[in-house]
Amino acid sequence: MHLLVVEDDLSIAEPMCAGLTREGFEITHVATGGAALEAATVDLVLLDLGLPDLDGRAVCRSLRERSSVPIIVVTARSDEIDRVTLLELGADDYVVKPFGFRELVARIGAVLRRTAAPQSHKNDDPVDVGEISIDPRTRKVTLRGAVIALTPKEYDLLAYLADDLGAVRTRESIIHDVWDENWWGSTKTLDVHIASLRKKIGADAIETIRGVGFSLVAPDPSR
Repeated sequence: MHLLVVEDDLSIAEPMCAGLTREGFEITHVATGGAALEAATVDLVLLDLGLPDLDGRAVCRSLRERSSVPIIVVTARSDEIDRVTLLELGADDYVVKPFGFRELVARIGAVLRRTAAPQSHKNDDPVDVGEISIDPRTRKVTLRGAVIALTPKEYDLLAYLADDLGAVRTRESIIHDVWDENWWGSTKTLDVHIASLRKKIGADAIETIRGVGFSLVAPDPSR
């Protein structure tokens, strides 16, 4: 696996890159957001937010707009709003400084497993939910014929709900199947992705069953 490490502090970058190389990863290190956006294709990006040239959130957004590469944000900002914002921008996970190297390696492994795991579609036929169409073969979602830009995890969540249209998926089953059975992040992650999907495909498309979970339904066109 080829990782891109975006970190301008050499006292952090050098031991991190050396340790990841010992773990068997191929490493490309850059110190600026501009260099990160110009880098060749990799399997995963470790992105520090405190970059000297560009805001790390803008770099995260740009990377997500151009590809589905997994992104783990490394941040010193531990407040919840920054974490939620990063997930909305398309980051797959985050670690807060200071962090242990074993934790970092474990999170890299978990993100790579989640993003590589095949989805459980019954077949490759498009799934229509009212005016929403989900194409498992191309991973494209359209609303009234227009393509909707979803992050990879937003697509995975929507496709998972669409696999059993109308069924109630519990929060626990969604976290287990869409994220990872060993997911150790906050369940707030799920709420963030549900809220983002509702903004993009319509608030009525995903019902909340209080205390249980969520269900994908065909919105009532008369409403």
